[in-house]
Amino acid sequence: MLVPAATTASVSPPRKKPFYSGLSFQVLLGVAMAILLGYISPAKAVAMKPLGDAFIRLITMIITLVIFCTLVTGIAGMEDMKKVGRVGGKALLYFEVVSTLALLIGLAVGNVVEPGRGFNVNPATLDARAVADYAGQAKAQSVADFLMHIIPATVFDAFARGDILQVLLVSLLFGFALSLAGSRGRPLVDLLDTLTRIVFGVVAILMRFAPIGAFGAMAFTVGKYGLASLGPLAKLLATLYITSTLFIVVLLGSIARVAGFGIFRFLWFLREEILVVLATSSSEPVLPALMAKLERLGCSKTLVGLVVPAGYTFNADGTSLYMTLAALFVAQATNTHLSLTQQFTILGVAVLTSKGASGVQGAAFIALVATMMVIPTIPVAGMALILGIDRFLSMCRAVVNMTGNAVATLVIARWENELDRGALEHHLLGEIRGNTNS
Repeated sequence: MLVPAATTASVSPPRKKPFYSGLSFQVLLGVAMAILLGYISPAKAVAMKPLGDAFIRLITMIITLVIFCTLVTGIAGMEDMKKVGRVGGKALLYFEVVSTLALLIGLAVGNVVEPGRGFNVNPATLDARAVADYAGQAKAQSVADFLMHIIPATVFDAFARGDILQVLLVSLLFGFALSLAGSRGRPLVDLLDTLTRIVFGVVAILMRFAPIGAFGAMAFTVGKYGLASLGPLAKLLATLYITSTLFIVVLLGSIARVAGFGIFRFLWFLREEILVVLATSSSEPVLPALMAKLERLGCSKTLVGLVVPAGYTFNADGTSLYMTLAALFVAQATNTHLSLTQQFTILGVAVLTSKGASGVQGAAFIALVATMMVIPTIPVAGMALILGIDRFLSMCRAVVNMTGNAVATLVIARWENELDRGALEHHLLGEIRGNTNS
């Protein structure tokens, strides 16, 4: 049957949205305005802090529901229960290899660049009280404590505290039990599936407030610490940012290429999340949006629900880079000589401590203090040198952490031979090709 010409003519291509309506542009504008305000009026900029805190709390209040609904419905809908264990095993193997490489890279760069050389700081002149609280928390974080912490006091306690690992454990158990229930559990699975759609709808609404949250968080950072504070420690800051950029482009880029996608197109796809992470100095606010985007790229709901939350604890590539580099910086700044054995001791301890402080505020800083306490010759008080710029360092760490987990999810999906190549190409190679093919 022929289609009438009038009907054909009435179908017009979708209108392109103006650039200023995009979330990435609005977030970038918010960040630019925040930097300007922080420079002109630091006091007013610091007063904007509640805007950033409110946005982060709005997102974090929904994170546990996102993880629970996504993972439970995904596992309950699977026929092969062995697959969950297989995916988890591959994820942990990948996490350990890449995060250890990050630690080695930080150690190598610290020895080559020597960012702390020439400071000649006398440890006795440093304010040890500034890091006393962090040292106390670091002592409290043993491996046994970390493992016990995974088990919540009650099921509801995991959700009340918002602890990602605890929610992950509860979700796995609930998903397995629901799968074993078979057809009797189907009504509950359908209910949770509907709830999942609603929860992601809430996330989409909350992300519209990202420009305001980014403005508040960045304004506080610039107003509180000031761009001038970066001057004395510019070498350390530049070394971490350049090393992190090369880590993403070269190492993660090579891994991405093997997995069948380009890192630059992938970063562009995640541009909104990257900007939010930079502004808030935290990767947690974008966790729900990141999971949704990875599903759009063709990863299964179960795989995303399992790999991404676990990666937020076990795959902190940015934190790993920072820890070995910053440890060497403090040693060099205080003229503390470290033998090769001592440096590898730091590396070995950092493999554990980079994960042991998960879920604690200032986790990377606490983990670094815990690592340095193993080598008594390094004055822990030397951490006071970088405490003032840690907010700027955490921006870089958070972006690398998030990007590393996003790449890991696609790699493991490809490893499992379940990555939807059509969805991947449609989103990473541009909407024009997708519209042409459709």
